[in-house]
Amino acid sequence: MLARNQPIHFLVLKASKIITICPSQRARGKTLADQFSISLIDALELESAKPRQIERFVRSLLEPNHREPAYTFLFSSDGLSLAQVTDDSFLSIRANFYSPTVNYRRHKGGGKGQMIAKAVGIKTGQAPTVLDATAGLGGDAFVLASLGCALTMTERVPEVRALLADGLRVAKEWGTVHDESLVEILNRMSLIESDAATHMQSLDDSDKPDVVYLDPMFPMGNKSAQVKKEMHVFHHLVGTDPDADGLLQQALAVAKKRVVVKRPRIAPKLASQAPSYALEGKSNRYDIYVCT
Repeated sequence: MLARNQPIHFLVLKASKIITICPSQRARGKTLADQFSISLIDALELESAKPRQIERFVRSLLEPNHREPAYTFLFSSDGLSLAQVTDDSFLSIRANFYSPTVNYRRHKGGGKGQMIAKAVGIKTGQAPTVLDATAGLGGDAFVLASLGCALTMTERVPEVRALLADGLRVAKEWGTVHDESLVEILNRMSLIESDAATHMQSLDDSDKPDVVYLDPMFPMGNKSAQVKKEMHVFHHLVGTDPDADGLLQQALAVAKKRVVVKRPRIAPKLASQAPSYALEGKSNRYDIYVCT
């Protein structure tokens, strides 16, 4: 979802605190706080609180200015989430791989007939290896893994990478109890502690993926109110990914079979480079660059 063509240390962590609201998550909260060198705040009395009460508590600690939103991690019984706080909004996002919406798409979403499956080249008996270089919260990677692909994921934004890692952990714990087929899918997903450019430069020929999948950020248009809430958070966190064009060239040098670029339907071609062909839907399209 987010183009990643710079080393991780060039990105500044915007989350300033970790608030634990569940006793069982305190140790994980402390580990993450130490990792990111940010403060840990216990709010265990809010374990059974309603969302509005949690929002009020967070706002009491994070007073955003009128220009820039404030961020904090929240560790609850559901795992790790990231709250974006502005004067007039409170958005909370997390990686979720077993919600009713996700389960419905997994079981009823069209399988290999989905446009993303056709773009990547999934066929009966053929499930390519994929590097999702812009993994975001892992939604597209999960779809591909559910169709049999082995996924390597990179994500350079520290907050988003932490959400994705914890989302995979929580989903595996849930699946171990409730749905072993979910665990099988998640075992095909591997999150790498590296940005995409560095990871691709380090690959030996034997480790190169069949497909590199890119979903770079695109500026929000006039209908931004209709954009999903995680997109609002991502746009404030990373802007519009001006380095995405260079990432395409690296992907073309690494992919064995093809590079797939997901774009809004009306967006210009990445790096102004014409694809081999494209698949177009109502709101998105997939530009496919076949490697020869």
